[in-house]
Amino acid sequence: MREKITKTIESIQPLDLELMKKARERLDLLTKPKGSLGRLEDIACQVVGISGNLFPFIERKTIIVMAGDHGVAGEGVSAYPQIVTFQMVKNFIRGGAAINVLARHIGAEVIVVDMGVAQDFPTLEQGIIIKKIAKGTRNIALGPAMSRKEAELSILAGIEVFENEFKKKKIDILGLGEMGIANTTASSAIVACLTSSPVEEVTGSGTGIDHLQLAKKIRVIKKALKVNSPDPGDPLDVLSRLGGFEIGGLTGCILAAASHRVPVVMDGFISCASALIALKLAPIVGDYLLASHNSQEKGHQVALKFMGKVPMFDLNLRLGEGTGATLGVNLIEAALKVLKEMATFTEAGVDKLSH
Repeated sequence: MREKITKTIESIQPLDLELMKKARERLDLLTKPKGSLGRLEDIACQVVGISGNLFPFIERKTIIVMAGDHGVAGEGVSAYPQIVTFQMVKNFIRGGAAINVLARHIGAEVIVVDMGVAQDFPTLEQGIIIKKIAKGTRNIALGPAMSRKEAELSILAGIEVFENEFKKKKIDILGLGEMGIANTTASSAIVACLTSSPVEEVTGSGTGIDHLQLAKKIRVIKKALKVNSPDPGDPLDVLSRLGGFEIGGLTGCILAAASHRVPVVMDGFISCASALIALKLAPIVGDYLLASHNSQEKGHQVALKFMGKVPMFDLNLRLGEGTGATLGVNLIEAALKVLKEMATFTEAGVDKLSH
């Protein structure tokens, strides 16, 4: 189990800097003032370096949505009951959620994974991959969320989900999504631990709790950190003591995608918690990550800043599911089309000096 995770990490290669230089040179020759398409040009160069292809073609766009329940939901830290995790996953399977709508809009597929939902899905349920580690994590306010072995299993499950899909047909870009009532509580605890930030600075309203519930949520997270004393230098310890099965699963997806030179588009706060764990396991993975949006969850900004990532847009999103990542994939595809399809000054017969 641990060997597979180590092997995946060791297979992650640095970006192709030479191709990135060539991409930048081509962008500078296109019919526009140098650098005038701003971050779109930076994004195109990064994806070139990730893919090892001067003109990456985005055909298979995949959004992996991992779901899991959290024992800490019993502390009343969410505006919704735990059963909503199960109900929303069924909505994903049926194609009726926001992530399904936005994925259809950009021509992406949604892969739904049960990493630890408290209820079981029918054995023959279509449209979901079952990788259930357990029926939800334990309450982090009382002790560890899971064992170290379960933390490793969750990461391994994420690796396996990506690898199995990649074998079916090459994935060209991956968007991260999740579902799990109370997972902002676990994510706040993880981000506070790994970035050495005060709990108040990384804890938001999640599903829309009021100020009294927010104060309670902060107290619960502080208690969880005190009770568990996670070691920030040991990402598996942090995941096992504070995390969720879906957070571990997304960590595995990130590592696997990077090992196959596939760009990874982060969604909001929870996916950033997963990314922080992945970065602790393999710092090189940071080069493969792209930040889609700036979430309303204030801990998201702390996590992005810690990772040195600048989001592409800010639409006041706070839904999760991979909705922001899906919109980010659309922008990345646009950036790559600029690189490939736009004419140079010479090709267009335009006087560069007069442009």
